[in-house]
Amino acid sequence: MQITDTLLQKLMEMEGCRLSAYRDEGGVPTIGYGHTRGVRMGDRISPQQARDWLLQDATEVMRQVRRLHVARTEAQLEALTSFAFNVGIGRLKQSTLLKTIRQGGSKAAIQRQFKRWVYAGGSKLPGLVARRQWEAEHFFEPSYATDDEIVDRVL
Repeated sequence: MQITDTLLQKLMEMEGCRLSAYRDEGGVPTIGYGHTRGVRMGDRISPQQARDWLLQDATEVMRQVRRLHVARTEAQLEALTSFAFNVGIGRLKQSTLLKTIRQGGSKAAIQRQFKRWVYAGGSKLPGLVARRQWEAEHFFEPSYATDDEIVDRVL
């Protein structure tokens, strides 16, 4: 499974894009759609570079999610990739969400675990509420991608 256009577009929408370097909430220099590797304050990039880096970064996160061996469908892989792209693969590995999935939790239990991750800096953020809602619903959608929907990659 590869990054589908559906997932790429959703990540672009949820992450937002900044073409000039900025410091994220943790003070890390960031650019584009959450790209941090090698970024220095003062850097500027094109919209195409931002998209290319998003595709590379999301592909790496998806590889790491795949190694967890819990995603049984493409939709599950995409939902967990979105989640890990946002909170980090380490936090996913330590989460009750992952534990619930591994234990064969019910749909309601798994969705409840997704929806717990809506706070940043002690505040409930509407963007995270919307993102977790999408992930919680998408996790249970049937797989849908065709070969035409798979994003062509040049990595």
